[in-house]
Formats: sequence, structure tokens, C-alpha cells
Amino acid sequence: MGMVRIVTDSTADIPEEVRERLGISMIPLKVLFGEETFLDAVTIKSDGFYEKLAQSATLPTTSQPSPMEFSEVYEKLLAEDAESPIISIHLSAALSGTYQSAVIAHSMLEGQADITIMDSRSASYGFGMRVVQAAEMAQAGASKERIIEAIEQRERDTQLYFLVDTLEFLQKGGRIGKASALIGSILNIKPILSLDADGVVLAVDKVRGSKKAMSRIIELLKQTYGDVPVGMTMAYSFRKDTAEELCEQIKSQFNVQEIGWTTIGAVIGTHTGPGASAVFMYRM
Repeated sequence: MGMVRIVTDSTADIPEEVRERLGISMIPLKVLFGEETFLDAVTIKSDGFYEKLAQSATLPTTSQPSPMEFSEVYEKLLAEDAESPIISIHLSAALSGTYQSAVIAHSMLEGQADITIMDSRSASYGFGMRVVQAAEMAQAGASKERIIEAIEQRERDTQLYFLVDTLEFLQKGGRIGKASALIGSILNIKPILSLDADGVVLAVDKVRGSKKAMSRIIELLKQTYGDVPVGMTMAYSFRKDTAEELCEQIKSQFNVQEIGWTTIGAVIGTHTGPGASAVFMYRM
């Protein structure tokens, strides 16, 4: 049996150099600005996306990959080594049909391959970190079963929180109700967003202003991690300043063993807007 191969989609927001170094196959979702269609992290990168978003009179939309796009990637990997198992980890099925496209593609290849399709029940680097972990373990020669066990444990050990400048993008994308968006814009209420156990966006709390929101995130993280050793990845969309400030506050109050950085890509950014920051923390 050959080395386990890892597949994901562009919403994992894994930096390109990391994907290339670890041999992670990435299937892009699409971003549509009117009649223009772009491939997330391929034909439109984060910087270009947020610049275009600022200039666009209308908000972009997104679409999932087709089952055929998945099957082409699976078939390519199988042609390289038909004996290698494949683990394919994707954006929460509650947020996108991407996972279902992967499941359909797998069914088209039934009996031809050892493919495990996983619903991450998460978004952005909330599952991107699991994809990276899986790829590192695969390169070290770990079995499919051991990799799946490890990334499921990482899922249980991870907490994630998002801050956004406005709820407009989530509301227009159908991810949050109109009333909540209106309240947020009028009162400068900053929702602290996360994902529930089913991978659905939820507002964990609402506070007035970014400073108080950061303090509340630290309180929430303290409830989970206390003083145990932790790692974290910080993510941001267009501006890094809020994420940097939050990172410094976390470093001063937690036993942080490792810190990573990534940018929020075009598809996730379509729904969070240009002012989003996030922390993904996990027990070491």
C-alpha cells in the first residue's frame, strides 16, 4: 500500500507554499463577479479578491465544484498510484454542497479506489489545520486509520472564533438573519462567530466594539484551555491589524507553543467581508 494522499478544497485557506510542500491536492470553489468567474486560490488570490471586492458595485457569489471536478482529481491520483488510499476533507456540508460533490464523485468510482470523504463541519483554517496535519502524517508514513484518528482528535481539541466588521456579507450570503445584520450595523454590535457541532455559523456572543469582542474571545478560550499548552493559527482577510492585536493579547495570556498565519481566501471572504479576523486554537 502506498502513501496516503490528501485532497481538500480551496476554502481550507491553506497557503499555497504549504500545499505544494506537503503534496496536498486542492479543488477550487468558484467566485462570480457578475459574468466573470474565478477559481478561488487559482485565478483569484486573496489580495486581488479584496481589491476587486472594494471596486465592485455588487457583491460576488460563490459556487461549489462539480462531482466531475472531484473525480478528475481522484482519477489523476489513482493513475499515479492505484494502491494509495485517499482522504478527502472538505468545507462543512451545512455551508456548501462541496462535500456532497465529493461524495457523488466517490460513488462514480465505487470499487475502484480506497477513498474516505470527510465533512469537516468547519471552515477556513478550522479544517485547513487538519488537512495540513493529515498531509504531514502521510509524508511520515502513517496509515489511513491513524491519520483519521488523529485529525478527528484535533477537531475535538480545536476552538475557532471569527470577528467581522459588518454582518452585511453574511446576511446577503444567507448565513445570518436580516434582523441580526440590522442590529449589528446600527449599534456597532460585534458578533463573535463560531461554528456549532454541525458546522453551522452561530453567534456565540455579541458585544459593543472590537476591543470588547477581543476580550470576550479570550474569556471564551480561557474556559476551554486555561493554562494548558496550545497552538494557534491567526487568519485575516484584507487588513492584518486586528488579527495582530488579538494575537498579542492571546500570547500574553496563554501558554502558546506555536503560532501560524494565513489569509482568508476569496470564497470565505465573500461571506465574511474584508474586515474579518479569526483565531483557530488547539490543544497541543
